[in-house]
Amino acid sequence: MLSIDPEAGFFAERYRKSDFAMSIPTSRANCRAGNDHLNARRLSRCLMVSMSCAACLVQFASTASAQCAPRNVLRNQLTFKMHSAQASRQPIKSARDVATWKTIAIGGFANPIRLRNELHGMGCNVGGQAAEILARPAFTVSSQKTEVELVVVSPVQLGFTSDTATLADVYARAREFGFELVAAEVGPQLRIQYLDQPMGEFLIIAMEPIKTWSGEPIILNVANGGAGLILIGQDGRAEAGIPTTSRFVFARSRRSLSTTEVVKQVAARLPP
Repeated sequence: MLSIDPEAGFFAERYRKSDFAMSIPTSRANCRAGNDHLNARRLSRCLMVSMSCAACLVQFASTASAQCAPRNVLRNQLTFKMHSAQASRQPIKSARDVATWKTIAIGGFANPIRLRNELHGMGCNVGGQAAEILARPAFTVSSQKTEVELVVVSPVQLGFTSDTATLADVYARAREFGFELVAAEVGPQLRIQYLDQPMGEFLIIAMEPIKTWSGEPIILNVANGGAGLILIGQDGRAEAGIPTTSRFVFARSRRSLSTTEVVKQVAARLPP
């Protein structure tokens, strides 16, 4: 008889003289069966390769769409040096006393919708108030890609000694030191570009508030509350009370006040 070795793809002749008369039809049947078996094995291998490739693509897509998830945030913290925005409790005398914390890029998105889609695609959570103001006409994105130099300061550093200070007072004092409010776009852009944020850190974005559809003024907060990276909204009223240990993200002014100017302004605030 003639049998088929499907791996090698050739005939191995094993016969006896008494079986020679049956060899031709039997060999044809075995040939067909062998070819079918060989094709089946090839198809199986192709399917296995395809499934492996598909699994790799799914894993890559899952990783790409979950960069804000807790597991990936922890991996980023282990891989990259964390840019923790720890603010000192020591009052500052000049903007030069505060080191640049982070430089980020803004712009690069054709419109706010593209920016919101990027947040969604990365798995970054967006709170209800934040999502609402990102959809408001007052929220705009830069038409050109530029870099923004950011600093992080607390109201305590700005000289406040009480437990709380109003948002308007914090903004006014920061301007006296030469810090500036940032564009609203900095909030979501920082969320996208700050993937190794430590757990428990909440950074208030020093920005002009944007009103919700009901007229409530809201500012943004970039946070890691433990369940993943998130962008949330908070009270942006001028009279809103802010704990003086809170940390604000301001932009470094292109023209910082001199030490003499700061001393004069601080002296003017002291009681007679």
